[in-house]
Amino acid sequence: MELYIIRHAQSANNALADERERVCDPHLTELGRQQAELLAAHLTAGPDLHPIRPWLTSPSANGHGYGITRLYTSPMRRCLQTTLPIARALGLTPEVWVDIHEHGGIWLDHGEAAGRRGYPGITRGELSAEFPGYSIPDRVSETGWWRGAYEELEAAQARAERVAETLRGWGALDEKIALVSHGAFGSLLLSALLGEATQPVFYHLDNTSISLIRCASP
Repeated sequence: MELYIIRHAQSANNALADERERVCDPHLTELGRQQAELLAAHLTAGPDLHPIRPWLTSPSANGHGYGITRLYTSPMRRCLQTTLPIARALGLTPEVWVDIHEHGGIWLDHGEAAGRRGYPGITRGELSAEFPGYSIPDRVSETGWWRGAYEELEAAQARAERVAETLRGWGALDEKIALVSHGAFGSLLLSALLGEATQPVFYHLDNTSISLIRCASP
C-alpha cells in the first residue's frame, strides 16, 4: 500500500495576520482554490521522472498520474474543498474520515472569561448539499460531527495512533490511498506511523504538500 498524506490548500485562517481573527471552520482563500486545482492536475498527471535516476519516482503503471485508488478527507471545510477538484480529476468518490481532522477539533478561543469553546462543525445536510457524492459516515449527523471543546495534544496523539493502526492493517493491500488532512495532525500521523510518537519530532507540512509512505504487511 502506498499512502499519500496531503495537507489542504491555504485556508482563510492560514492567511491571517492576526490569530485573534480566526474562525472555527474556515473556507479556502482564492489562492487556496487555485492551489487545490493545481494539486488535482498534478495528481492526475503524475510526478516527473528523475532525469538521472528514474527509479526515484513511481508513476502509475497504467499511466494515469499517481494511480490513487482511494481518497479520504477530513470533515473540515478546508479539506472538503481541497478534495473536490481532486475527486473530479481522478474520478473517485471521496470518503469522509472524521478521525483525520485537525488537532484541536472545531473551536474558538473566547478569551480568559469563556476560554476555548467547541463548535459542532459541518452538518450532514450541509455536507451533502455543498459536496454531493461524498461518502459520509454516521458520525457526521444533523447536529455536526465535533462533540468536544478543545482537543488537547495527548488526545490528538492517541487519535493519530488509532489512524496509524488502521493504516498498518491495510499495509498488504494493493492500493494507493490519499488522505487530505492537516498540518499538525499530518505531523502526528507521520510520527505515529514511523514509531516516533514519544519523540519531540514535528514534520512541517506546507499547504498542498504530499508526503509518501510505502507500507507493507507486518
